[in-house]
Amino acid sequence: MAGLALDADQLDRYSRHIIMDDVGPAGQARLLDSEVLCIGAGGLGSPVIQYLAAAGVGTLGIADDDVVERSNLQRQVIHGDPDVGRPKVESAREFVERQNPDVTVRSHETRVEADNIEALLETYDVVVDGSDNFATRYLVNDACTLAGVPFAHGAILRFEGQVTTFEATEGGPCYRCLFPEAPEPGTVPDCASAGVLGVLPGTVGCIQATEAVKLVLEYGETLDGRMIFYDAADMTFREIAIEPRPDCPICGEGGIESIQEVEYEETCSV
Repeated sequence: MAGLALDADQLDRYSRHIIMDDVGPAGQARLLDSEVLCIGAGGLGSPVIQYLAAAGVGTLGIADDDVVERSNLQRQVIHGDPDVGRPKVESAREFVERQNPDVTVRSHETRVEADNIEALLETYDVVVDGSDNFATRYLVNDACTLAGVPFAHGAILRFEGQVTTFEATEGGPCYRCLFPEAPEPGTVPDCASAGVLGVLPGTVGCIQATEAVKLVLEYGETLDGRMIFYDAADMTFREIAIEPRPDCPICGEGGIESIQEVEYEETCSV
């Protein structure tokens, strides 16, 4: 850890953390010394990036290969009208720089794929998955689980969202324990074809950011082993348990040892 010395501006900025017995100066120093990777700077990534930067996560990696479109602005709150046509990682970096000078942003303007994710994960303590497709979700799960890197997962569509955390510890479940393979192509609509309530990713993304902060602080109980389903139309939260599967090809006994053994297209099968 870099040390517990916080300057006057930091004592003021993070005062509401510092006065909490559960965080305090040591916890804030831990946040400032942490490195978190956010995959996606869109609907879910926007609140994640905003709140992790505000919390003082010292190094914030942002991975996205997309550009800002006007249709994004209804929900992707860290981007504005002047950013239309710009890479999302650039717009996100400038947002963070305006918000908190303590945060160093690493921009990864790339699509996260099997040939680069292992190198991306090497320097990060926690990953937040805000991706919008099944191939990336399974890739993040498999790579993080095999590397022992905890990650917070979220997904949204229309009025509904789901969120969970996988701590990637021995004996714990992974995403494939609940969803062994992706649904057949075309059977599940995406936000571009089915739409999404603009405020929905704010709720789900804030839960993901909360989980990331707790993982860094090593405080409280995460959603590891549980998934929350949120229905904004009915304003209900439903929780289900995620049990580890002994025959899971990623986290089970005798599972694969490399993501190179997986084809991340179609059903993302091992």
